[in-house]
Amino acid sequence: MMAAICTHLDQILVRAPEEVAGCEECLKVGGQWVHLRVCRSCGQVGCCDSSPGQHASRHAAATGHPIVSSLEPGEDWSFCYVDEVAFVVESR
Repeated sequence: MMAAICTHLDQILVRAPEEVAGCEECLKVGGQWVHLRVCRSCGQVGCCDSSPGQHASRHAAATGHPIVSSLEPGEDWSFCYVDEVAFVVESR
């Protein structure tokens, strides 16, 4: 069995922020989020697909930015929407 590989690692251009206020789009409209994700191409902070707004995946679909990383405490995983694979980035 072959492991799935992300083919978009070259598009990781920004580090995950240490502190954030919340989902940028939810904050604008007074929405709520469950978990936060950061776009690794541009740094946009959005909410996960369990959140009503699903802003992280909407951002990825609108921009073509493939990789998000979890901003949840104790989590160090990233996900590539294009390759549909989760992985750990050595340097956040």
